[in-house]
Amino acid sequence: MIKIYENKGFKETREGFGKALTLLGRKNHQVVALCADLTSSLFMNRFSKEFPERFFQIGIAEANMIGIAAGLSIGKYIPFAGTFANFATSRVYDQIRQSIAYSYKNVKICASHSGLTLGEDGATHQSLEDIGMMKMLPGMTVINTCDYNQTYAATLSIANYLGPVYFRFGRPAVANFTDENQIFEIGKALILTEGKDITIVSTGHLVWESLEASRILYEKEGITCEVINVHTIKPLDEKLILNSIDKTKCIVTAEEHNYFGGLGESIARVITTKRLSIPQSLVAVNDTFGESGKPMELLKKYKIDRDSIMNHVKILLEKKKNQ
Repeated sequence: MIKIYENKGFKETREGFGKALTLLGRKNHQVVALCADLTSSLFMNRFSKEFPERFFQIGIAEANMIGIAAGLSIGKYIPFAGTFANFATSRVYDQIRQSIAYSYKNVKICASHSGLTLGEDGATHQSLEDIGMMKMLPGMTVINTCDYNQTYAATLSIANYLGPVYFRFGRPAVANFTDENQIFEIGKALILTEGKDITIVSTGHLVWESLEASRILYEKEGITCEVINVHTIKPLDEKLILNSIDKTKCIVTAEEHNYFGGLGESIARVITTKRLSIPQSLVAVNDTFGESGKPMELLKKYKIDRDSIMNHVKILLEKKKNQ
């Protein structure tokens, strides 16, 4: 019998970030916040009203925001710099590399509206390359949370972590299913449901899609999937993943990102460096830009929804059987 998770209501992950950031402001006077003209979109307006002396509205000048955040960190402040994921990475990559990563500044780059589920704003705003860009930077921690509760917990956790962090979350209201009182441990993946047939490793919004795929596969076909939530893509919890695939002998990875440079590639590297003969299938965007549309319709069109995950599972299980 697999564990069934209850959706406790649809909530926006970005709201979990904003609420936790305000709590941090009350608890830690070293926490400061910067935003590039998107205060309400990232729910940073609560922080700005309560702590106006520690909030900096930079305007549409993301590169400047990164430079200011780096400077504030030298003064022992803990800067949380927030904007949309596309603007937080590709628009300011040089500044992040030179001013934050290279000198290992204690800056938290908080990136909302990531992936296809940004929806109607379309390809120019949908970041499908950001995880790859950020995980390539030496010393950069990369976090991608799955729901409101986990985003709230992660926001509190990264304030206590010394070093640069890329923190990725989303725009739409999504299923909220993780523990309200969870302790977020950077670098520690979570087994959500145990199984013996196949491992599904997922991140971000696709964790819920993976759980739903796992539930349907069990109820209809008796397939047991071991679903793992990788909220920290770097550093990756290699030990937990290797232990799981040692049991199941095959793995599907699921992410709202281009399959080049994402979570799936990181796990493929682990498998090959360990010289394991383990079949792997990647549920990810197939080397293309997105388009404008409803979030769930885009997941379906680009074949990264629960139905697509189930198809990958069935194909891989057939491959495993015939090895």
